[in-house]
Amino acid sequence: MLIKTFGSAVYGIEAVTITVEVNISGGKNYYIVGLPDNAVRESMQRVEAALQTNSFRMPRQKIVVNMAPADIRKEGSAYDLTIATAILASSGQIENENLDKYLIMGELSLDGGLQPIKGALPIAIQARKEGFKGFILPKQNAREAAIVNDLEVYGVETIKEVADFFNGDVQLVAEVVNTREEFFKSLTNYDSDFSEVRGQENIKRALEIAAAGGHNVILIGPPGAGKTMLARRLPSILPPLSLYESLETTKIHSVAGKLAAADALVTTRPFRSPHHTISDVALVGGGSNPQPGEISLAHNGVLFLDELPEFKRSALEVMRQPLEERRVTISRAKFTVDYPSSFMLVASMNP
Repeated sequence: MLIKTFGSAVYGIEAVTITVEVNISGGKNYYIVGLPDNAVRESMQRVEAALQTNSFRMPRQKIVVNMAPADIRKEGSAYDLTIATAILASSGQIENENLDKYLIMGELSLDGGLQPIKGALPIAIQARKEGFKGFILPKQNAREAAIVNDLEVYGVETIKEVADFFNGDVQLVAEVVNTREEFFKSLTNYDSDFSEVRGQENIKRALEIAAAGGHNVILIGPPGAGKTMLARRLPSILPPLSLYESLETTKIHSVAGKLAAADALVTTRPFRSPHHTISDVALVGGGSNPQPGEISLAHNGVLFLDELPEFKRSALEVMRQPLEERRVTISRAKFTVDYPSSFMLVASMNP
């Protein structure tokens, strides 16, 4: 029996809906097709263990899983729940009439529990855009996805909850987050505040001017003069984030997996301070599975390079274009992704 469920893949900070088709027929063995990486291929072992632990039956027949569109590479373990739900429906263990109304994502543990995923916010935005009724995902990501209105977001802890929901045995409670209330609640909650600095009037005046105009700054002074202390407090005198900037910053942190379960939104300007041994790729983003770098994580905030002369020349050179264009483009043979990187650069060094 052929069944379709829906998941999502994240490229840059945008999501693409993935259709997971499962067909169970005569024969044996499992096959996953549609350009999956190793983490996706290994999902069948996790799915089998999770189903058996929760008293479901893993069909001993030929199972073909197709992930469409087949020309887009599928990465990571977040498709476990999508595949498991399709297998349960295809083998007649759960009802399938409402499957096409929901986007389903989550990494399975062997006991059927769910682990958090990356990129829940851009996935939720895309799900609403494509008209899905709801989004089923791990409980840890529910608040992050729930800031998207007009979409029912259900945070679940086990695969049994998902099966019972589609069978009509339980009613899941949708996560509700008041986006504006969440945004204004902690808009100026900084750990370090500029008002705590005593003295240093000339440098404080210089930083106030830089903050007003969004200028880059270099601080030169002996060790212990207060360069790092002042730089760390700079975000607290920058203008508060707008709701649009907050959503854009949250998307980047969501894709990088840097958002805490308790946080729905990034409401304060980011402050990133990478160590001087950082590689070029870690600074600007990229890698075999492209991820945002430090300059994108500092988007709408401050990037602080302490001990500037200690950074590798190549790492500083690759920052030249993102500083001018306010975005970084990562190009690979088969695809290109864009990450925003509009940040205020603050550097410090000894005389």
